[in-house]
Amino acid sequence: MTENIKSTLRDSPLMRWFILVLVSILMFATYWFQDFYSGLKPLMESQLGITSSQFGTLIGLTTIANIFGMIILGGIVLDKWGIRLTAFVFGSVAVIGGIINALGANDVFSSDPATRLRIMIVGRIFFGVGLETTCVLISRTIVKWFKGYELALAMAINMGIGRLGSALGTALSPDIANNNAPTAVTFAASLIAFGFICYIIYLIFDVRIDAQMAAAKESEDEQFKFSDLLKLVQNKSFMLIAFLCVAFYSAVFPFMQYAPDLLVNKFGFSYALPESAAQVNLFGSPMFGTIAIYLGLFLFGVCFPLVPSYIKSKNAKTSSLVIMSLLFIGFIYIFRGTFSAWIVNGPKAASLIPMGTILFTPIFGKMVDNKGKAASIMMLGAFLLIFAHITLSVLNSRILGYCGLFSLGIAFSLVPAAMWPSVAKIVPEYRLGTAYAAMFTIQNWGLGLFFKGIGTVLDWMNPEVVKEIQNIRAGLEAQGLTSVEIGKEMGLLREAHKMPIYNYTIPILMLVGLGIISIFLAYMLKRTSEKEGYGLELPSNH
Repeated sequence: MTENIKSTLRDSPLMRWFILVLVSILMFATYWFQDFYSGLKPLMESQLGITSSQFGTLIGLTTIANIFGMIILGGIVLDKWGIRLTAFVFGSVAVIGGIINALGANDVFSSDPATRLRIMIVGRIFFGVGLETTCVLISRTIVKWFKGYELALAMAINMGIGRLGSALGTALSPDIANNNAPTAVTFAASLIAFGFICYIIYLIFDVRIDAQMAAAKESEDEQFKFSDLLKLVQNKSFMLIAFLCVAFYSAVFPFMQYAPDLLVNKFGFSYALPESAAQVNLFGSPMFGTIAIYLGLFLFGVCFPLVPSYIKSKNAKTSSLVIMSLLFIGFIYIFRGTFSAWIVNGPKAASLIPMGTILFTPIFGKMVDNKGKAASIMMLGAFLLIFAHITLSVLNSRILGYCGLFSLGIAFSLVPAAMWPSVAKIVPEYRLGTAYAAMFTIQNWGLGLFFKGIGTVLDWMNPEVVKEIQNIRAGLEAQGLTSVEIGKEMGLLREAHKMPIYNYTIPILMLVGLGIISIFLAYMLKRTSEKEGYGLELPSNH
């Protein structure tokens, strides 16, 4: 069996990493589409007349089909019929969802606000079905190519590329929209289609690797049985890591959708960059300059753990880290003017949360590969989560707010870097599709509750703000202004501090409780995995 494995494509490091890049483009696109609305909340409020509660409904109902087990169905399809059929079916569903969402936003079906919102929600539901199963699909693909090699690092880099999509979606959606929200929605839908095409190209290599591994898979590739679901439920370690997944991600992903608006309302950040801001122009466009800076940060995040791993000499490893650190410091110094403008801009500053994961997740993934301590790392990440939400809800110091954002970025790196490779230790490979699907399903229960819950509580706690914003919009409508003109006028009022501000204290304070639950679950997982011998505290090759 060992001889057969060594003769396959996956034995080539160059081919493994090429495959990772190819499938991660789809991850980038899906995360962009998932999070780009966070930078558009005030524009949708002013241009499309959508309240915080309706905004929560739009992003929250993305999870509705998955709450009722659609991801598990996708996982069953993946384990029973393989990667290729799953990719065609669920990738197509995600693309169709993106198209419906964009057509609805552009008033192709109806210009009635209520009908428009319903159509956009339908599109998000379709996208949600494809999104989560696609994440399962990509995770299963990475395990297929990297198990026994750099699995934790590969998963960490893949997550980093996904977070790059989140960061750029959050940071650039207001620029792409240019006071017209449907433009940003159309761009995001196009990106999903491009990512799907890239994954279709990967399937050519999937056919080849399956043929090469035919003999080696005899002991691993068992057919899916519905009893596998029962076996997962009976696995205490798996259930603990699944509930840890829902508690942790429910405290992060919903927060990300509201983070730009929180920073503007609570800490006085701006939605617009000042005209004096030192922006980088690339090909004559500040947007391309912004993308280049984000890509630079991403490359540093990848190179810090990856380059030393291919250097044998200890002195050379140290030298490489010193050189990269000096280059990174120089990079920050060169663009210091741009960063100083970004850190007081709501969407740009909020995007630094997933950017933190880009820098740190590969490093922590490499650490899990080499040192282990996965359960302990998850406990530390949960503690940082509590600190972050306390500083961003109860306290009013901008400096502590920055500390909270930084802590959240670290936590968002630590926990996924340890969690997802741990599942591959707890669950047999032939059951991984179902296992990841079950985790995403449980995760969606929490996401659906808190996506909607934060917006609903925000409206409940700020009824006078909701009423005043609606009155301002109604007054501008009475003047005969178009929706685009209304969005622009209300944006100017917001930048002049003439719009009412939301109080986010209670909606964000709710998330502290999820951090406490996460610590408890991570501690129980550590104890249980030690008893059951899964070796979560051991390096990846044990």
